[in-house]
Amino acid sequence: MSQSRRHILAIDQGTTSSRAIVFDAGLTPVASAQEEFAQHFPASGWVEHDPEDLWQTTLATCRAALDQSGLTADQIAAIGITNQRETTVIWDRDTGKPLDRAIVWQDRRSAAICATLRDAGHEPMISARTGLLLDPYFSGTKVKWLLDQHEGARDRAARGELLFGTVDCYLIWRLTGGRVHATDATNASRTLLYDIHQGDWSDEICALLDLPRAMLPEVRDCASDFGQTDPAHFGAAIPICGVAGDQQAATIGQACFEPGMMKSTYGTGCFALLNTGKDPVASQNRLLTTLAYQLDGTPTYALEGSIFVAGAVVQWLRDGLGVLETAQDSASLAAQADPEQDVIIVPAFTGFGAPYWNAEARGATFGLTRATGPAELARAALQSVGYQTRDLWEAMRADWDAGDSCTATLRVDGGMSASDSAMQFLADIIGAPVDRPRILETTALGAAWLAGHHIGLCPGPEEFARDWALDRRFDPAMPEVERARRYARWSRAVAATLSV
Repeated sequence: MSQSRRHILAIDQGTTSSRAIVFDAGLTPVASAQEEFAQHFPASGWVEHDPEDLWQTTLATCRAALDQSGLTADQIAAIGITNQRETTVIWDRDTGKPLDRAIVWQDRRSAAICATLRDAGHEPMISARTGLLLDPYFSGTKVKWLLDQHEGARDRAARGELLFGTVDCYLIWRLTGGRVHATDATNASRTLLYDIHQGDWSDEICALLDLPRAMLPEVRDCASDFGQTDPAHFGAAIPICGVAGDQQAATIGQACFEPGMMKSTYGTGCFALLNTGKDPVASQNRLLTTLAYQLDGTPTYALEGSIFVAGAVVQWLRDGLGVLETAQDSASLAAQADPEQDVIIVPAFTGFGAPYWNAEARGATFGLTRATGPAELARAALQSVGYQTRDLWEAMRADWDAGDSCTATLRVDGGMSASDSAMQFLADIIGAPVDRPRILETTALGAAWLAGHHIGLCPGPEEFARDWALDRRFDPAMPEVERARRYARWSRAVAATLSV
């Protein structure tokens, strides 16, 4: 490794913004840049992104982070990429022009396709192969919907003229000037098309959805060679050496390398992963079986619970209701709430994720009084994230019966984890300690470690885990009787929402 190349550039392409962070060889952030992009909601339950926005904001933030760091491209040892998962892009192999807007993971438009497949009895086979449920959340039915909408698209895809990829794949293709069409095993495992036991695309599922294999990317390890950037982008070629979906990258960044370790990331949604080791665990509580990461050709599996709306409920207060100036104001506003009011928000804006998996459900609010105002809504919004996490916590501990090896501590990260009040309520409602690390941007950290590990710049998993540093532990302080009362009321609110 050249002494002049001692930094890593991490790309974190998220649901509402793109970020780039430059890390030094000790994996300390030295510069960063972030840029939001437009969200498109053309119909109820539909969420879209312009793929060009994803690319241009990624390119701009990478350049801005490099400028801020004072480094040039030839001083960057490698790039690591992490991304919003399941979001689906189809583009022309020759021109790079997208077939349509990207269909975002939150989008529910392919619910009817899922229902048809479920009614025909295909869900058991699909779940056995992929570890996933038949839900519009995943990429496969989004790809089918797009091909169905564009005349001749399926034939073009069969001829190799159209390519499919999740966001990581699309960015790799753009960064390398169209030379590499590849993804990593974690992103592949979220498509509904990948057999997580065989480590390959499922011909049976592709045939069922009428998706040509010619449009699918090559699947590689998380720490691997994904080509080099076109020198025109940054002034010199930079190798791309690490890729993982955002939740898996956060699992790595949280150093959850041992079976039984669990993390929860609070961004637009909330995603909890429990490392189950070398053996996949089939959930009995409607959780997902997925890949935590794949290194040296060996997969490590996880149980995952997905909450579609976490930070997005605060964005709704800001942008939809106009009761917040900034998302950061939510905690201070919530602190002003009347303690006698017990308002509950069930934020099923785009349906329920785990453990309910109801694509048709929509949000509801309970306990409103004439005196309810912005402060009570802000508190209910923040608490809804804790309640939803409790749902996942209960399901995971029921599925993972591993005695003392199952952790009793939850590691947290993401934007909302910076709120002391939200994390204290989380610890109170799950009845277990919540550990917040010093570096909250664990998603980008995980991507940086993958890239650095692949080129030998960063340490192996054990040494990386020893360096994990605690910022603060939140211990539960709520009496058990009160915890049980509050969670029972939340459960009744969810039941009422599902019954509408």
